[in-house]
Amino acid sequence: MGALASVSVDLDEIHCYTAIHGLEAPSDSASHVIYRKTIERFRRLFDDLSIRATFFVVGRDLEHAHNRQALRALAIDGHEIGNHSFSHFYDLTRRERDVIVDEVSTAAGAIEGATGERPVGFRAPGYTVTDTLLDVLEELAVVYDSSVFPCPAYYAAKALAMGSMSVRGRSSRSILDDPRVLGSPADPYRVGKPYWHRGGSLLELPIGVTSTATGRLPFIGTSIVLGGEKVGRRLARWMAARPLINLELHGIDLADATEDGLSFLAPHQPDLRRSLEKKERALRATMEQLRDDGARFVTLKEAAAALRA
Repeated sequence: MGALASVSVDLDEIHCYTAIHGLEAPSDSASHVIYRKTIERFRRLFDDLSIRATFFVVGRDLEHAHNRQALRALAIDGHEIGNHSFSHFYDLTRRERDVIVDEVSTAAGAIEGATGERPVGFRAPGYTVTDTLLDVLEELAVVYDSSVFPCPAYYAAKALAMGSMSVRGRSSRSILDDPRVLGSPADPYRVGKPYWHRGGSLLELPIGVTSTATGRLPFIGTSIVLGGEKVGRRLARWMAARPLINLELHGIDLADATEDGLSFLAPHQPDLRRSLEKKERALRATMEQLRDDGARFVTLKEAAAALRA
């Protein structure tokens, strides 16, 4: 039997991206594109491919009735709903411990209220975790975390972008992770202390990167939609040796700058310069390649159960 493969989608609304780029958040329909437009596009894509995915949800977005209904529909379809904190503070790990507890527990309650089921998985805003955050997750009976991203190319690109913004006088809400995370395991492991070491605690399901021999390249939606079908298939083949192929996407990966009123963001968000049609083709080809190579698709919750067993 081939490797397990999990696809997850972080449902960060548009205000998360304006915060990254130091821009003013939109006040019109563009502010609700992820829940009003892209969720349905992902549902159709996953249905076509017979994939059940994991959607990570920001709790405060569930204050809107439409968003709660959309989330409930995903859960009814068999998709897993995970916890992405309540407010999506990019600097969550720099806040007081009681704030971290509240962010995790309040989001879990909001998700349970919308779906009837409490989430068992967590993904940190900006992929940034610390021992304190992971201790909180364990105390709150979270089964797995999927945040650690040991990717040199992503780290360097993020550092460069933040530095460039600073030079131009704009301030990003995003923060740079501890560089030691780049040496953490790229396959699932029990968390030790510091969190990038193996241990006997909470289960970590790292964000997908290719092998060390191929440079630990990012296996995420951004690299696939920018690279296109050929790059997506190549990255998928390079992931084949992993015991868990963890493909992480974002809602914006199926957004269209023109159709969705996001042209103002396109100069700052490179993936928005690709058409919706091209992005969907690239994501579809990547997942089809994984299946052709023998991968078996499961939710992250199912992957965690299999790996724990």
